[in-house]
Amino acid sequence: MKLDKKEIERVITTALKEDIGAGDITTNLLIAKNQKAKAFFLAKEDGIIAGLNIAKMVFQQLDQTTKWKSFIKDGELVTAGTRIAEVKGSLRALLTGERTALNILQRMSGIATATNNFVTVVKDTNAKILDTRKTVPGFRLLDKYAVKLGGGINHRIGLFDMVLIKDNHIKAAGSITNAVNKIKKGLTKKIKIEVETRNLEEVREALDCKVEIIMLDNMSVAEMKDAVMIIGGKAKIEASGNINLQSLRKIAETGVDFISVGALTHSVKALDISMKIM
Repeated sequence: MKLDKKEIERVITTALKEDIGAGDITTNLLIAKNQKAKAFFLAKEDGIIAGLNIAKMVFQQLDQTTKWKSFIKDGELVTAGTRIAEVKGSLRALLTGERTALNILQRMSGIATATNNFVTVVKDTNAKILDTRKTVPGFRLLDKYAVKLGGGINHRIGLFDMVLIKDNHIKAAGSITNAVNKIKKGLTKKIKIEVETRNLEEVREALDCKVEIIMLDNMSVAEMKDAVMIIGGKAKIEASGNINLQSLRKIAETGVDFISVGALTHSVKALDISMKIM
């Protein structure tokens, strides 16, 4: 996955407009227009850093003369107390952009860190960690980029790049077979089809439909093992539903190919990072 510069600029513009509104009253009344300063970013806990270049773009959008220096690269593990970057420029720009830059940097680093924790647990198994569409509206590309930096794999970016037939689709179509057949008939280009299944009977039906990926939704570990045996390598297998670090290892050992984890983005804890004026 590659970040689109124009898309990132749009995200930053929206975030700054939301925060600044008609103007930063405190900073504009307190700080002279020509006053310059330097600040550094400090990791206050261990974690994977993500979003440095995007934080830089926040300040450069406020002041094009801003100078930024990263001391580490995105995707690197740091320990608490590490200086991760330095920014120089208009003090007004530094103070006004501080919260937006930190919001992005902290969230992305939190996602990368959480992803890395999951990836570490399954590293010697066949399973790969996937993200989901459970992202903050408007921030999807940033959320998913952070997952990649943490060692995970992006599932579909949106509704446009893959077919995923879920339970409500199946109910509307009448059956898995009806849904798959209708979609295959309507597809105008080669796109992978994934089907969500809730039991072994549905696994067999999805397998008969010759889809590329079968999702095992909220199944027990025992059911997953049986499903893996039934599928027998004829489709890729994704485990999904209420997965956490405690249940992860046993799920990975069933032989599934992917494990999707909504918690990577829908309820992640931001990494503690601060900005200090020097």
